[in-house]
Amino acid sequence: MADGLNRNQEERLGAVTSGSLSEGIEMRLDAGVSIEDVRAGKFVVIEGARHDFFSMITDVRLDASSASILRDPPGRRTLLSNVLEGDHTYATISLKPMLMVERKAEFKREDDLRPVKSVPAHFSTVYKAGAVDVDRIFGREDGSDRRYFSLGSPLDMEDVEVCLDLDRFIERSNGVFGKTGTGKTFLTRLVLAGLIRSNKAVNLIFDMHSEYGWQTRAESGSQKDSFVKGLKNLFGHKVAICTLDPESASARNVPFDFELKIPLTEIEVEDIAPLQDELNLHSTAIETAYILRNHYKKRWMLELLDREPASMKDWAEEIGANKESLAALYRKLGAIRSLPFIVDQPEKLAEGASSSRINVLRLIEELKAGKNIDLEFGRVSNMLAYLLVANLITRRIHAAWVKQAEKYMATTKLEDRPRPLMISIEEAHKFLNPAAARQTIFGVIARELRKYFVSLLVVDQRPSGIDDEILSQLGTRVTALLNDEKDIAAVFTGVSGAAALRNVLASLDTRQQALILGHATPMPVVVKTRHYGPDFYQAMGDRSDEQRDDELDKALGYFPEG
Repeated sequence: MADGLNRNQEERLGAVTSGSLSEGIEMRLDAGVSIEDVRAGKFVVIEGARHDFFSMITDVRLDASSASILRDPPGRRTLLSNVLEGDHTYATISLKPMLMVERKAEFKREDDLRPVKSVPAHFSTVYKAGAVDVDRIFGREDGSDRRYFSLGSPLDMEDVEVCLDLDRFIERSNGVFGKTGTGKTFLTRLVLAGLIRSNKAVNLIFDMHSEYGWQTRAESGSQKDSFVKGLKNLFGHKVAICTLDPESASARNVPFDFELKIPLTEIEVEDIAPLQDELNLHSTAIETAYILRNHYKKRWMLELLDREPASMKDWAEEIGANKESLAALYRKLGAIRSLPFIVDQPEKLAEGASSSRINVLRLIEELKAGKNIDLEFGRVSNMLAYLLVANLITRRIHAAWVKQAEKYMATTKLEDRPRPLMISIEEAHKFLNPAAARQTIFGVIARELRKYFVSLLVVDQRPSGIDDEILSQLGTRVTALLNDEKDIAAVFTGVSGAAALRNVLASLDTRQQALILGHATPMPVVVKTRHYGPDFYQAMGDRSDEQRDDELDKALGYFPEG
């Protein structure tokens, strides 16, 4: 059936009755097909004269040949209702054609998938999509290439795979959205697992709630707790767990690789500026911080926090700063010094510290070497710590990758090409809201479209809080159920034909269903997401229990050897 010429008539759904290129196609459902089996989001194929039109069901509607029939409806399952059904009462199905493919003997996926620029003729037959259709459009996982990664199955097609094109996925920043409880964390973990297995990009995960590294609770909905493996547990040495809270990691039996410490002397004013809302800082306080930086260079924050409050007035006059702003800056930045991963100076890292204690520079070197890093926050998962650490590290990563990319563009040597990097951030609206997107490094990265080989994977339950310009730049969006109209509208920012897809998104189940659309998939499609369990572990090349036990034995206090 690869040429699309011989379809099973048992898979027939109906025939085209009307439609247009802009508004979509209307189909009359065949009398023998149950309307209850026809669902929004289902994948179908319209067989035109020379092309197959790959389409999605967007709406289901009951119709009748005469309004008089509906004014005096017969009882259900009566002789009269059976007589009327099919001829005088019927169902009309709204379809949104997404791709058109010319039917010919030789199919080349890259060349023959084309946008829809016409419509099929009246009475063209509509069929259920089959496994061959899905493979033609979305590709199939291949053990050698690993370009395609299965994210799930189309609705009512459990043995068929819908794949992301990972080569295209890493070309842009992407988003995973869904309201709380719909499994967006599991969706994100699926995507990250595909990237790690394929070696297409190295990943840095800002793991606010420690859900990606070693293990986490399953979202099975059962009363009895069960746990699923994290990325380190699945991929071993390919992934390193870096923690800001070693006590929390040890209490959870997490064998972490590194403990990150950040000296006050490494914090720049640009790392503090995006925290104005969290710290309740006035703009004049930021101006004062720049005055301190100009006077004391890298020691500006240490000089500030080591001062006695009583000396603030004289000190403000000495450096030419506003006394009230200086005092406010002193009070507010004290919250940063109290964070457990903050130390005063780099020298303190060497005093009796184990080899596992690292700074930001070492973390960047691990990423450059191809190590995927899950940065756990443990019990330090407040928004102040998350915003500070994510912004500080990402700014330095971006600078390092820009430098390497410019070297590569100058030399054109393959060995100078930066390794593609994807940074995953939760609560993304905190970094990418209209105000923050203009001043944080995340807004810069999202707009650069991976010019410097760095992209974002933004994870959020409130996409309406993200700047519209940033949303329009996201290449691929994997979206679980959303209820809020503003959030639904935000997901479709910059997407053509969004009106037809809104009903599809609103009709998703609360778990294990997602709408995928964008750059890494040829057409929007609803999938029942892949189950994250033993079968998935095996597909990812899961290590044996003995290997994991050996790693735990070598951890010796949860630090690796060497």
